[in-house]
Amino acid sequence: MTTTSALTTGSTTRLTPRGINHVGMTVPDLDEATRFLREAFGARVAYDGLTADDDPREGPEVERQLGLPPGARIVRQRMLVLGEEGPSVETFEVEAPHGRAADLTTLGLQHLSLLVDDIEGMLEQVVSAGGEALSEVHPNSRHEDTPGNGSVYVRAPWGMLVELQTLPHGHWYGPDSEARLWSPGRSDA
Repeated sequence: MTTTSALTTGSTTRLTPRGINHVGMTVPDLDEATRFLREAFGARVAYDGLTADDDPREGPEVERQLGLPPGARIVRQRMLVLGEEGPSVETFEVEAPHGRAADLTTLGLQHLSLLVDDIEGMLEQVVSAGGEALSEVHPNSRHEDTPGNGSVYVRAPWGMLVELQTLPHGHWYGPDSEARLWSPGRSDA
């Protein structure tokens, strides 16, 4: 049986995603990144899609399919799960010239935000694993500034931005909100 996710607004029906399947990131060293993600966020390996014993994914067809620059080679690929129930993170080790890590001025995806219950404890754990805190925990922006909420950006050892966010009282929604944000269940629930 096939089911399709759709949203109807007025007389218009649009197909919609069921959710985000995974987030992908390129890292300079898959084993070091896995170590950091395990120590910082409790990551677990779901599977290795491409091991060092496999032939690299390369060539014009792979470049076309994945948008890789000419000559780039995917040498290792691993799917990880952060925490108990996700999110799923696909990590790639790619042999190619690398640009600088994305920041908030980069067009497109530029950070991963993780919802945590104990933000101070998680921040300490991430820094202990090799991450760099860009500031102290601070209040969130409008709609995320309910009591007890906080946020802090950290930089992974390879430069990627990760936001730690705690929202014990959820988001604030105005009367013009069309939807509520998805949020994973609490770990103490």
